Amino acid sequence: MTEQTRTLQEKAEVLIEALPYIQKFNRKIIVVKYGGSAMVDEQLKRQVIQDVTLLKLTGFKPVIVHGGGKEISKWVKLSGKEPEFVNGLRKTDEETMEIAEMVLNKVNKSLVQLVEELGVKAVGISGKDGGLLKVEKKYSDGQDIGFVGDVTEVNTKIIYDMLEKDFLPIICPIGMDSKFQGYNINADDAACAIAKALGAEKLAFLTDIEGVYANPSDPSTLISELKVSEAKELMKTGFIGGGMLPKLQNCIDAIDSGVSRVHILDGRIAHCLLLEIFTKKGIGTVLLPEGADTII
Repeated sequence: MTEQTRTLQEKAEVLIEALPYIQKFNRKIIVVKYGGSAMVDEQLKRQVIQDVTLLKLTGFKPVIVHGGGKEISKWVKLSGKEPEFVNGLRKTDEETMEIAEMVLNKVNKSLVQLVEELGVKAVGISGKDGGLLKVEKKYSDGQDIGFVGDVTEVNTKIIYDMLEKDFLPIICPIGMDSKFQGYNINADDAACAIAKALGAEKLAFLTDIEGVYANPSDPSTLISELKVSEAKELMKTGFIGGGMLPKLQNCIDAIDSGVSRVHILDGRIAHCLLLEIFTKKGIGTVLLPEGADTII
């Protein structure tokens, strides 16, 4: 057997390994929360969009919910202000809200452009469009953090209509309250609310870490599979902190609301979505409901 034939066979084996995953999740909804460094690095950005496009072309129904925190902070600084955060949430006054909405809509259309370049139809919308994301004012441990919203309702008809017409929805996390005031929404919260409302088969968070660690100071303690009960116990240990604590709580809430699998992935790894979803071992942490025996 020549080296070329061996290489081709290895490629064929990769495709065959993906087959049961393609069969199981064909026509199923997967919500991808896209954020972190993968939004800043142009090469990583293109690779993430390639992954999502491939998922769509292999029969999945992907929905992208994106952030833009680093870009928002950059423009807040350029305006002469200093970004403020309370318990990991951006304090959003009227001027910051205006900047956030401008930046998120700019990011949104750049992602639409990348998807369209790959031959897939995409529609970029804000949570304001058609009342997609209805919110109420969010407080952080009782503190007023300005125009930051908690999602109270998702108008799923808009998303279902787009999916039915074979469009890939790309959603930026801005919503309105009952008085039509605009609010910035934490992208993790928005993705979780949308996944729950759609009854998504999978919710994938692209982050700047490899996944969930039993001990964050020891990279060898990465947990590949985590049941909801195990995740709750892990949160009690005190090892989980920073931005991972609310993210893990979002994962648990999503599973409790009917989402079948939640993945936490390192978006800095090229094609992390494909590696996690289409291979037996995966590369991040997958959160599973009780009683689930395998990641497929």
